[in-house]
Amino acid sequence: MKGFEYLQEELDSMKGEGVFRSLVPLESDQGAKVVINGKEVIQLSSNNYLGLTTHPKMKQAAIEAVEKYGAGTGSVRTIAGTFTLHEEFEKKLAEFKHTEATLVLQSGFTANQAILSSILTKDDVVISDALNHASIIDGIRLTKAARKIYKHVDMESLEEALKESGDFRKRLVVTDGVFSMDGNIAPLPEIVELCEKYDALIMVDDAHASGVLGRNGRGTVDHFDLNGRVHIQVGTLSKAIGVLGGYVASTQSVRDYLIHKGRPFLFSTSHPPAVTAACSAAIDVLLEEPELIERLWDNTKFFKKGLQDLGFDTGRSDTPVTPVVVGDEAKAHQLSDKLLEYGVFAQGIAFPTVAKGQARVRTIVTAEHSKEVLQEALDAFEKAGKELNII
Repeated sequence: MKGFEYLQEELDSMKGEGVFRSLVPLESDQGAKVVINGKEVIQLSSNNYLGLTTHPKMKQAAIEAVEKYGAGTGSVRTIAGTFTLHEEFEKKLAEFKHTEATLVLQSGFTANQAILSSILTKDDVVISDALNHASIIDGIRLTKAARKIYKHVDMESLEEALKESGDFRKRLVVTDGVFSMDGNIAPLPEIVELCEKYDALIMVDDAHASGVLGRNGRGTVDHFDLNGRVHIQVGTLSKAIGVLGGYVASTQSVRDYLIHKGRPFLFSTSHPPAVTAACSAAIDVLLEEPELIERLWDNTKFFKKGLQDLGFDTGRSDTPVTPVVVGDEAKAHQLSDKLLEYGVFAQGIAFPTVAKGQARVRTIVTAEHSKEVLQEALDAFEKAGKELNII
């Protein structure tokens, strides 16, 4: 069919530059090791931080929900798609997050779109960290509010933006809790202090902190003992929680407003019963099995130190998200390919996901990995890194 030649030209250019990537189907469940093309390899690219995708309690909860409620819901939440288990889960999640209320959406991406596009008007301004997630950027694009970008985790830059925006009705400062490509934690105490000083609202996207930071995995707000001082928390149910979805944790007023004005919520069918039940069971697991988080952090320290001792550049990471920064886009993908050859699945990340010249292989260890498996991975990194003259 004619008409898409311009797209194919761009794809051919990407192939010539060595940055075109194909999807990689897994032939197994999402564990410490996965099967790709019939070969078992070490998984270092999933967001399955705690191994909950296959947790027995969550699988059983999903099965029982399907038997009781069916495979789907058949409607959006605002018409006929709110089941009792949806509201029960949201109450449990609010209690877990120490907030007044929560609202669950289809993904963390749509949660950011819903909150940013609905609560801001042309009379407001949103002030965003330069390295915030794409879903925050797209959510900001959907609002008519003015926008300011402050330098990454730079508090002087943030304060300058706050000073310059005093004439707006509301100022909303938005930051990732853990930055997904670099693995560093936002300086939330300083951000909160500045927001309180200038009477600004603050929103934290805890996608990579939910289930990872804070007591029992409550996130960066709890990690820094800032409960009650952050206006909006956005999180995901599809990373450490192990299933699917996103949530907004805030006040009852924010929840009620999103139900009426949040377009992704209004116009999307509600989560299937199995998804909701499994997410609810995940909160129980976080409360009952804190050793999973302890094991995650123990593995993180072991693997990060191993990479650094080999001479790899792990940037500013201080979480389980550990980038191996290569710089050159093609070479980062070559490292990823070489690692797969040696039994490690670790995907290369290049522009536009990260800035040009900052290409990397991003690794994430999980609670499921054993030290022996992680040492195997480090040996593969050493072999591949030396062959490609990276170390």
